[in-house]
Amino acid sequence: MACKNKLFYWLATITVLTFTGCITYGFTGTSVPEGVNDIFIPFFADQTSSGVSNLSDELNDVLINRFIIKSSLSMSNNRTGADAVLEGSIVQYSNEPFSISGENKAEQNQVTIVVQASYRYPEKDEEVYNKRFSGNATYDPTTDPIQGEEKAARTALEQIANNMFKGAVSGW
Repeated sequence: MACKNKLFYWLATITVLTFTGCITYGFTGTSVPEGVNDIFIPFFADQTSSGVSNLSDELNDVLINRFIIKSSLSMSNNRTGADAVLEGSIVQYSNEPFSISGENKAEQNQVTIVVQASYRYPEKDEEVYNKRFSGNATYDPTTDPIQGEEKAARTALEQIANNMFKGAVSGW
């Protein structure tokens, strides 16, 4: 009987804390600092001459999805009203042979993308990070080189977005 009372006590305590706001936790494993409700993510300019279309659009879409879906933040339409700001640019793009066959032909190419980004809380005048993030993926240039490169670029951007998100939420 005493065991049932202890279980009831702990369940009641957790329920009260959760619903009174003492615990702010998302089901994705991230929590948001108090007072941070929205984020502004301006366009990440592509400063490379990669030739791959829509790199900036792809990165922005992936970043917005990460921060909106995996946290309780909503999007802000401007920098001045935002509780958090994530900004930067795509600064490097390479597409180079990764593995070579015996005939000196590329069997795999590797796309590598580097993004310079900063994440900060303007109201608190606090910068969480200001650094470079990179991602890479390989593809077979002999099957469909254009589609392969675009898919590898998307995969690299996903890696970058994941690392940027983790870097932002690891301090929460």
